[in-house]
Amino acid sequence: MRIIFFLLLFISFGSFAYAQDDKDSIPAVVDSLYREDQFYVGLTFHLLSDLPETVSQSSFSGGLHLGFIRDFPINKRRNVAIGAGLGWSINTYGQELFIGEDDAGNTIFRNLRDPEVDYDTNRFTTQLIEAPLEFRWRSSTADSYKFWRVYTGLRLGYVYHFKSVFKQPGNKVTQTELPELDRFRIGTTFTFGYNTFNFHIYYSLNPFFKDATLNDSEIGITTFKVGLMFYIL
Repeated sequence: MRIIFFLLLFISFGSFAYAQDDKDSIPAVVDSLYREDQFYVGLTFHLLSDLPETVSQSSFSGGLHLGFIRDFPINKRRNVAIGAGLGWSINTYGQELFIGEDDAGNTIFRNLRDPEVDYDTNRFTTQLIEAPLEFRWRSSTADSYKFWRVYTGLRLGYVYHFKSVFKQPGNKVTQTELPELDRFRIGTTFTFGYNTFNFHIYYSLNPFFKDATLNDSEIGITTFKVGLMFYIL
């Protein structure tokens, strides 16, 4: 009985509200100073390049990216803007380059295929604070939430946490301090899409390692990330 009573009350209230004159209703307000895409969440798959000749990528490599970007429109329609923000990113890279250290604390780089080594896991993980800077175009209006977007720019980052993990039966090697790691990261970004789903591309402009060698060959390693980016007002 209570459910029926509240249902009838709700219907009666809805009918009463609908019957009111337009002058009693509250008009929708269009924000003429609207901004777009303030928060972002991204998922990416990583492809490694500039690997040493005998080293290959292996297993899954991917990342999660979260952040806030302040939108600064630069035209009257407000569909062209500059975006600047702050974010956080975690990335994992599976490959065949072993990273360890000797008794003196010197870094050891070794190709796990030369000779062949039996192992279960070999990857390194990075966590970064990032500062995206974007030039933004979209087909948005003040009252439209579905539109095309094209964003391009730079992403600056700093690796505050690095961890390399190697596992094989009866043995585990973890490395967190790596003098050869270039902790400052810079890359180009390009994002395009419509409404919810937006394709995202990132290409690093500087290698992960500096002054690092494997068999007298320089170790650089750069990354190409491709995935999806989701934006929230």
